[in-house]
Amino acid sequence: MIDYKAEAEQLRGELVAYRRDFHRHPEVGFEVHRTAAVVAEQLQRLGLDVQTGVGKTGVVALLQGEKDGPTVLWRSDMDALPIHEDNDVPYASQIPGVMHACGHDGHMAIALGLAHIFAKHKQEIAGRIKFMFQPAEELGAGGALAMIADGVLENPEPQVTFGMHLWNTLPLGMVGLADGAIMSGGSFFNIRVRGLAGHAAMPHTTIDPVACTGQLISALHQIVGRRMDAMAGAVVLSVTSIQSNSHAYNAIPAYVDIGGTFRTFNAYTSEMLEQHVRSVAKSVCESVGCTAEVQIRHPTIPVVNDPDIVKRVHQAFLQIVDEESLVEERTMASEDVSYILEEIPGVYFFVGSSNAKKGLTYGHHHPRFDFDEDALPLAVALGASAIADYVIDSKSE
Repeated sequence: MIDYKAEAEQLRGELVAYRRDFHRHPEVGFEVHRTAAVVAEQLQRLGLDVQTGVGKTGVVALLQGEKDGPTVLWRSDMDALPIHEDNDVPYASQIPGVMHACGHDGHMAIALGLAHIFAKHKQEIAGRIKFMFQPAEELGAGGALAMIADGVLENPEPQVTFGMHLWNTLPLGMVGLADGAIMSGGSFFNIRVRGLAGHAAMPHTTIDPVACTGQLISALHQIVGRRMDAMAGAVVLSVTSIQSNSHAYNAIPAYVDIGGTFRTFNAYTSEMLEQHVRSVAKSVCESVGCTAEVQIRHPTIPVVNDPDIVKRVHQAFLQIVDEESLVEERTMASEDVSYILEEIPGVYFFVGSSNAKKGLTYGHHHPRFDFDEDALPLAVALGASAIADYVIDSKSE
């Protein structure tokens, strides 16, 4: 039997080197040109059949086994965030205003580690492993849908999907695994509160959109607590940005733009929230003479794990960690791997990556986000155990 934990540990140096190289050179959205080139080069070096430019800048690699069997898809994201890094580390971002503040640098290293292991055991593979490296996961940019449109789920079509997220909500050594909806669907809203501009010393001659916006923000934040059924499930709504068309201290602006997000675990609740946002914006603004222009988009749907595959993965993980290390983990964060899991059943799981003793406790999307690199070989071992359960011929081990 292959010892995936030992093999992953042997790759520790390569995993850290991959991760730190990606971290030094972050790229956002679909503009992951250097990142994709490095990924493709490493996969080609391992002998995989590599396709680039999938979904604009995505990379797909196929490892064909020696025997027939199912196709397993492993998905990794590649993009960074438009955040300026505040960490003083040797591998800090060299690109001002851009950093890997969510762990995607580690995700790519883990996927490359899996490619290393299974390329080594190609003769024992009954089936195929398809590696998907996706751009534009962050900010609802649509990377997963772009790759799906370009055929990532075809030729060959996978029978099962796997993916994971390094997770600073959990300490190093813990693994989050649950069935059903584990991440929310994410929706973004923008509301333009339009009034009548004028001199700040004569507010009675204006219709003040700033004052109206204050009332509107308060009303929006009351939707979840006062308009939504408390039994409807997990819901969150946050206003995250405010900007007017004027920066003059002595002028009341013509309009104010506010933006934010709401997250839910099902389509019905999302639809109800959208209706409430629209009606609250309209009624609050009209009550003081303003108007509301509302735009809402839904870039992601909930991430849903297949219960039967979760049970199978749970047993595979017990080869790597003990039962006490496996916990149910769900979050109101969103991920567009949801669109892949909607088409191909599978499992998305979390690998604990925080370490209080090392000061590695900052949350995702924070300018000082960083994770314990000891999580890299653990994640590789876990991923390898899940994939192997589908494609490694136990008779040939």
